Amino acid sequence: MQKFSTAVLALALSLGAASTHAEDAQCNTVKLADPGWSDIATTNAITRLLLESLGYQVKIDSLAVPIIYGGLKDGRVDAFLGNWMPAHQGFHDKFVATGDVQQLARNLEGTEFTLAVPDYVWNAGVKNFADLQAHAEQFDKKLYGIGSGAPANLSLKEIIDKNAFNLGQWKLVESSEQAMLAQVDRAVKKQQFITFLGWTPHPMNVKLKMHYLTGGEQWFGSKGEVYTLTRKGYAQACPNTAKLLGNLRFTLDMENSIMAEAVDKKVSFDEASKAWVKAHPEVLEAWLAGVTSKAGGDAKEAVKAKL
Repeated sequence: MQKFSTAVLALALSLGAASTHAEDAQCNTVKLADPGWSDIATTNAITRLLLESLGYQVKIDSLAVPIIYGGLKDGRVDAFLGNWMPAHQGFHDKFVATGDVQQLARNLEGTEFTLAVPDYVWNAGVKNFADLQAHAEQFDKKLYGIGSGAPANLSLKEIIDKNAFNLGQWKLVESSEQAMLAQVDRAVKKQQFITFLGWTPHPMNVKLKMHYLTGGEQWFGSKGEVYTLTRKGYAQACPNTAKLLGNLRFTLDMENSIMAEAVDKKVSFDEASKAWVKAHPEVLEAWLAGVTSKAGGDAKEAVKAKL
């Protein structure tokens, strides 16, 4: 009996060690998602810098927003730093409120996300969603959105489908963020009327003389917030990386500055983010609180060594 008990104990210890090793291996690579937005490219770059400095690997997949939420539910995506609220309310209700995806932390507040117009259109009297139809022919009855499936596009489609603001005969033009902004640039050069999805933080707020329309709060809210989401059980499985992700807080000025640096100097978001963090090392205190390197060492020293 004694030999049997010893053998069972040895087997249990062996299985426990194997389980711990498997859990550690699972957390070695952090899988993030990027829907093709400059703000998420910025926050992902900061997160990658920190995680790789701590000894982790980072994999960032470019995915459409609905695929990202599905990936979080299925465990193919570990974390997403771009849960814009209230723009993503539908996805929140479907995935977060049901418990299939977990909300880890709020990483940004004070955002805006709604239709915008250039200053000369604003000065012509288009300041509210209700002003659009009066200038329908000048706008060619088009609302310029971003990628297909984006929550903001779905809101614009709902506005059209319900004939809100008498926009039932208008058309939503869906394209990438870059293509949409290229269309805006062309219109601005010709002083043509155009309305498009605008948001802050984004370098468009620095590059363009633009204004956000009022009146669409039912669909877009007023001021918004951005949350970090994780797959279910991630915080329990990978507490160290989850602690870092939960600590991350950004500001509008920070993100606008990094994005402008990337655009103006034509450098990567990774380079621009690293330069910003190097110039503002004080942010590491809060970001790395309670976090260690993958090997268990001092997190701040590990990150500073990479800067």
